[in-house]
Amino acid sequence: MPAYADFAAYYDSLTRNVDYARWADYWLELSRRVGHEPGLTLDLACGTGSLTLELYRRGVDVYGIDGSVEMLSQAREKCAEAGADILFLCQKMQALDLYGTVDTTFCTLDSLNHLAGPEELQRAFDKVSFFTNPGGYFFFDMNTPYKHDAVLGGNTFVYDTQNVYCVWQNRVAAQHHRVDITLDFFALDGRRYTRSTEHFSEWAYPAEEVQAMLQKAGFGAIQTFHELTFDPPKPDSQRLVYAAQKL
Repeated sequence: MPAYADFAAYYDSLTRNVDYARWADYWLELSRRVGHEPGLTLDLACGTGSLTLELYRRGVDVYGIDGSVEMLSQAREKCAEAGADILFLCQKMQALDLYGTVDTTFCTLDSLNHLAGPEELQRAFDKVSFFTNPGGYFFFDMNTPYKHDAVLGGNTFVYDTQNVYCVWQNRVAAQHHRVDITLDFFALDGRRYTRSTEHFSEWAYPAEEVQAMLQKAGFGAIQTFHELTFDPPKPDSQRLVYAAQKL
């Protein structure tokens, strides 16, 4: 079964704590602070389209791309119900192939951590750079090694929502602060529960390594911030925000 197929059905229910409106406002304020006008914008790894929709509502000329057909199905349905005419395309981040260039790319909620190692991450950076107009910006966030090692670690988390009961188990691997994740979903089907399972991994990197990859891809003026702030990173930052300009 393709990755994130089962996850797509429960993703919004399990991420109700994510304030997408706040994230949209933050990204646009960050863009303003670096002196950038979004222009034609790509929401890369858009998932179920929640941020895409919030950006659209704020007047951004945006479209979304994700590697999961199931996630995009949720995104299309959500945006159609909201009366938002947004284009969605199914492509993987590391194999991006746009019809033309963009001025801005957003990639949020640790999507880049899901790429399988530094080679895939570099390919994704290279692709975004190739399709970004000179002077354009790439804004994204990533989970930190601190979060993988000290917070996710070998811990297990349980989520009990109206739609699904989810058990999230983590196993830490030494390579690149990798966390191997197993999600078990238990959904009520009539009078019984059905179980489905997703397996995937996340990789985390020191900020200096990410910045070196960005520079190799042709980005400069790289800035890094503590999550949802304009403050510098902290030793215990769980998520870092990056802003990088295409040279």
